[in-house]
Amino acid sequence: MTEATYDAQPSPERWASEPFAYLTTIGRRTGEPHRIEIWFAVEDGVVYLLSGGRDRADWVRNLQANPDVSIELGTETFTGVAQVLSPDSPEDRRARELLVEKYRKGNELDDWGRTSLPVAIRFASMEDRL
Repeated sequence: MTEATYDAQPSPERWASEPFAYLTTIGRRTGEPHRIEIWFAVEDGVVYLLSGGRDRADWVRNLQANPDVSIELGTETFTGVAQVLSPDSPEDRRARELLVEKYRKGNELDDWGRTSLPVAIRFASMEDRL
């Protein structure tokens, strides 16, 4: 994996058709990296995830304790800040729509789409880092 290099802003969209991503959080108890394979969707530079285990999932608990995460998409690794989305917000609804739409083929995902916990990962532009 290579660390993504950015002209002005990270561009995870180029990897939107990949079947999965690898999310790395920092363990809330151990302080060690915790890496999982996960379904994802991308829109407007934001990566969206759904947790079927809601806030009981280790990766969600980890990002609630430390929102700094990395996500591997294709051959690039992006670092960003994750947050659980507010229930019933427009972004909450859009995240669910995007993920169910992407993975529906051959899968019954209506319940998963309705009951999972949506998470957004945002990336800082290079200008914000200077």
